[in-house]
Amino acid sequence: MIITNEIARRSKAGGLFFFVILPVALTIYFTAIYIGAAHGQAWALHNQTYVHMNSWFHYAKLYAATFGCIGFMILKYHWGKLGKAYWFKCFPFVIVAINIFIAVGSDFESAIRGMNALQTTGSQWWLSSEGVWLYGGWWNVLNGIAGIINVFCMTGWWGIYSSKNEDDMLWPDMIWLFILAYDVWNFEYTYSNLPTHSWYCGGCSSACANLCSRNLE
Repeated sequence: MIITNEIARRSKAGGLFFFVILPVALTIYFTAIYIGAAHGQAWALHNQTYVHMNSWFHYAKLYAATFGCIGFMILKYHWGKLGKAYWFKCFPFVIVAINIFIAVGSDFESAIRGMNALQTTGSQWWLSSEGVWLYGGWWNVLNGIAGIINVFCMTGWWGIYSSKNEDDMLWPDMIWLFILAYDVWNFEYTYSNLPTHSWYCGGCSSACANLCSRNLE
């Protein structure tokens, strides 16, 4: 993961491969699986992607992150009119906000499903469409509210620029207190929403937090 990140970060070709070519290929793959499943094809219905990756959250996060990386490249390399437009400098704020709101929606969903499960089964554990047991409750609501507060605490929307060697995007006006709060919220989301496998999902949260920290230097 670190190696592929460096390839995508340091070269235009690497970025285009990982954030454009590969996502297009995966989109075709996902579409083929869901078309096959809709027609009752056994190969699609038993496909691991269809069985274990069928929630709105995973696809929303995947494509939001992908579009975010493409937008970052447009800004970093000053591609086209968008890359040179002053108003487009707020794109990182918009895409980070969208990613946070996706997680907020997931938090609220878990809280609602947990409370519904409590009424029907006496327990706040509920089974997701991907076969994962989740434990929803008031803590999800609090973390969702914290995510919304995070969005409104982002500063320096138009103060973003690429480094001289075009390896990184810099957001110097973002204060370190936000980075700390965002990291804590990110880990809190992981443990609140993925309690049965947060021990290995936490790596993803750590990577996101690290990427955020590096880009906000």
